[in-house]
Amino acid sequence: MLSKKHDLRKMSESEKEHTVNTTTYGSRYFGESVPKFEMPEEGMPARAAYQIIHDELNLDGNPALNLASFVTTWMEPEADKLIQESIDKNYVDNDEYPQTEKIQDRCVNMLARLFNAPSDCKSIGTSAIGSSEAIMLGLLAHKWTWKKRRQAEGKPFDKPNIVMGADVHTVWEKFARYFDVELRLIPLKRDIYTITAEDVTENVDENTIAVGAVIGTTFTGQMDPIKEINNCLLEIKKTKGWDIPIHVDGASGGFIAPFIYPDLEWDFRLEQVRSINVSGHKYGLVYPGIGWLIFKDKTDLPEELIFNINYLGGSMPNYSLNFSKGSSTIIAQYYNFIRLGRKGYGEIIQNMLKNAQYLSKKLEESGRFEVINNDIMFPLVTARLKDVDFDVFQLSEKLREKGWIVPAYTLPEDAEDIAVIRMVIKESFGRDMIDMLFNDMVDTCSRLKELAIKKEDIEERENPSLLY
Repeated sequence: MLSKKHDLRKMSESEKEHTVNTTTYGSRYFGESVPKFEMPEEGMPARAAYQIIHDELNLDGNPALNLASFVTTWMEPEADKLIQESIDKNYVDNDEYPQTEKIQDRCVNMLARLFNAPSDCKSIGTSAIGSSEAIMLGLLAHKWTWKKRRQAEGKPFDKPNIVMGADVHTVWEKFARYFDVELRLIPLKRDIYTITAEDVTENVDENTIAVGAVIGTTFTGQMDPIKEINNCLLEIKKTKGWDIPIHVDGASGGFIAPFIYPDLEWDFRLEQVRSINVSGHKYGLVYPGIGWLIFKDKTDLPEELIFNINYLGGSMPNYSLNFSKGSSTIIAQYYNFIRLGRKGYGEIIQNMLKNAQYLSKKLEESGRFEVINNDIMFPLVTARLKDVDFDVFQLSEKLREKGWIVPAYTLPEDAEDIAVIRMVIKESFGRDMIDMLFNDMVDTCSRLKELAIKKEDIEERENPSLLY
């Protein structure tokens, strides 16, 4: 086929020119400043907007090297696909998305049975935006139940309190402040780092709305003696008539204990455990943010706190602090439940535990670290430095130069003189990664030691006076 020369004078602009720029980086948006704190008057091409933000996010840490967060950073491609397919669904629109509501219902049922709710109990629960909302909702229900009981007895209800250890997540303290409840925070004991049943007994009274107990603490990955606390509260109920419930914060451990320690009694098998929260986005192996709240029986959630909403098309019972929320993580949680089953979860968590124990052993054997949670029940390692001239904060900062995100912090009240580093071992953090982390930690310690020696040597050689 022959081609002929066209007369450009007879052609329109759209006929004789492409409207596409050179490359995205060749566009003017990469040669001129773009407003950051006020909305620009005019927009820009989608490719340019994407590239600007994408490039800036390169400054964030690498999720694969983030040992600070408990939050899931990897899911299977099939889960990613389901999330993308449901990312535009607002869960609260139950009438529009009825199947999603049914899937949440299935998840709540699975969790109630996973936590050994008695067969004669009519358990009830809901998804939440992480364990923070779930804890707020659980404790709010207990406050309301306590208030109603006090009103029925003709007793004052203006001084509620809640008892917990200093090993709790900050959301517990937020609840006390936000909902005007006296916080009775039990200080930690050195070398124990959890509360005891005796501590709880000494702090509760007739105005206690609930006792908070943790399985898988944020600071050290340990657990409060929930069964012993339950037994003490049963004795108090028998002798003093105070029916004080336990809310178990299972944000981390709630998705570990059922699969690895099935005989461990911490859940609804205990009489005073009336509510449990768990984070789907931690060891539930789902991206953020999804949490779950399960009540042992529907009587544990006062009906006055449930709102029946009909302006979205159908009647919907709602118990939440938030209203709108995405459906995608609920769908992803259900995917994991049916994809993995109990056996699959158990295998994954067992691998994480073995890897945490492997790291713990290597740290101890190096002679540079003391692991303070030696009996590793949950896949994280908390350690402090031994016999060095630098601290964990310097170590953490230097590790960041290699890409590793390893948090350093001091423990709570009465143990605040102890500074530690913590490494959360996740599903995607394998043995090779642990070896690389350990080698970098040892190398960094050696370099910090050399710097300390050089600094000391310089200080010794320096003459503070000038001789003439």
